[in-house]
Amino acid sequence: MNQIRTGSTVDELLAVAVPVARAAAGTARRMRAEAITDVETKSTRTDVVTEADRAVERQVVEALRAARPGDGVFGEEYGDSAMPEPGAVRWVLDPIDGTVNYLYGLPQYAVSLAAEVDGAVLAGVVINAATGEEWTATRGGGAWRDGRRLRCSGQTELAEALVGTGFAYRAERRAHQGAVLAGLITQVRDIRRFGSAALDLCSVAEGALDAFYEKGLNPWDHAAGGLIAAEAGATVAGLHGAPAGADLVVAAPAGLFPALHAVLAGLDAAGGA
Repeated sequence: MNQIRTGSTVDELLAVAVPVARAAAGTARRMRAEAITDVETKSTRTDVVTEADRAVERQVVEALRAARPGDGVFGEEYGDSAMPEPGAVRWVLDPIDGTVNYLYGLPQYAVSLAAEVDGAVLAGVVINAATGEEWTATRGGGAWRDGRRLRCSGQTELAEALVGTGFAYRAERRAHQGAVLAGLITQVRDIRRFGSAALDLCSVAEGALDAFYEKGLNPWDHAAGGLIAAEAGATVAGLHGAPAGADLVVAAPAGLFPALHAVLAGLDAAGGA
């Protein structure tokens, strides 16, 4: 395990993260009616941001800096992306993962908060702000929900696998993702697209999805959820030995991962615009 310069343990990091994320989820839920009247776009007309995204991130950053003033914060809206000194903790935050769902009132949007050291995620929490459902994990300590330790699906047959995915905001990348999906959908049980990568990864952790893949995710989209899925026994990686990242995030049980990997590699799922 990476040495944490501050001397904190992974359990102590999680103990900071959980109440901060719970308060943030409460803010997102309370602000929804007001926040969706103040909506802007970012990279494209389909890539939206609400005032709640910004308010929740400010709240979390302030809480983390009060609790742990020496740590860095990498957030979707405001956070500093600079890497901290070796051994220092950096918090990776998505204030509302699933903003389009948030905008439309669909109950699949989450606060995702993870603590990493030297690029390795050591603790994470994902909270569905609409429902209050909560998933947590620490590196080496397992993944948990409501006091229940999570195990991913035992599925080994790709033809019987329920697979989650997501799509980018840029039209040219969506076109490639659509082609990949068209090639995959005939080889699996079915496909689901819920609109929050963090929650999709938690679904893999508890077996509600057999697997998940998506191209174009940012670190805040998968930091906490990826740890939760991995600690529940899933293999979380990219293609051809690459780590999970912007090119592709794949999460699947160890017995299913090779078959899914082979199909996604054949379809060039990490390619395209």
